[in-house]
Amino acid sequence: MAGTDDAVATGDDALYVLTAVLLTPAKFPSVLGDDYPEACGALGLAPLADGYGLVLGQDGDGARWTVVVDDVSLVAVAIASWDCGMEYDLSPDENSMVSALPGWPLALAVSAPGVPAPHDPAPDPEADDGPPLTPPDTETWGPAQRRLGADEIALQWAVWRAQIGDDQFATEGAAEPSDEPDAADAADGDKPGGSVDGAAVGEPDHAPAAGDGAPDAPAPGEAHEGIRRVLAEVRGYVDSPPPLGRVRSAFASGDARTLRADGPGWSMVARTDDIAFVLLDDEPGEVLPVGRGAELPGLLEALDKMAVRPV
Repeated sequence: MAGTDDAVATGDDALYVLTAVLLTPAKFPSVLGDDYPEACGALGLAPLADGYGLVLGQDGDGARWTVVVDDVSLVAVAIASWDCGMEYDLSPDENSMVSALPGWPLALAVSAPGVPAPHDPAPDPEADDGPPLTPPDTETWGPAQRRLGADEIALQWAVWRAQIGDDQFATEGAAEPSDEPDAADAADGDKPGGSVDGAAVGEPDHAPAAGDGAPDAPAPGEAHEGIRRVLAEVRGYVDSPPPLGRVRSAFASGDARTLRADGPGWSMVARTDDIAFVLLDDEPGEVLPVGRGAELPGLLEALDKMAVRPV
């Protein structure tokens, strides 16, 4: 997290920096879209190959602003320093500023001291900024919440994987999903885990929460229709590459990689040496595990070869 002494000049005012995120083909805020071009489009940006840095902060009146800069390396160094608990003065040069957008696309639980509470800036009749950026509504389930749920699983893979025993999958083909409770049931603590709450994930200034307990064991039978559809679409990605950023590969422990794939109405998180988890728009809060079986290992290997990787 940035220090609030950091400031970015934005015209006649300065921005007190609270945090920053990358917007690149390999790493972008998933709330903005299923792929990199879609995420850029949500902010009115062209999908440049090198990407952008998004600097979130408040001006002297306390108004929320998202400053877009093209100095990606500077923002990446700042984020890495903050992640290590080090101070870093993120002050991009004015020449690197692409635009200043009102509002924040992510929910932040912090604010700059000595200025009014965070609020959207007053509309500027001479500017064509559109409505202020806002984080997704945590009271509803939709594409943004589904992607945030997948973010949570990727960040806390070990926690989610520990809820699934290897004996809970079919031995051939894709395993059946567990008969899991919905998000409301999981929240009461008396039911097994296996659901995500959109309100608990996606904020960059605290660790997201995961479900508790182990999902119910899957029953033998035909695979879940939603999982069949997702696997078919993922196989299609191997044959016909999707828009940039739909499939991303990140570091994991050992020689494994963490894979993330998204598509219309679904997200999948997997490890190349393990299983996968699927989330669907039409099954609010549900996390559906997919066993390795005979097909998944080869599919994950093929996805990893075509995936976008951090530089």
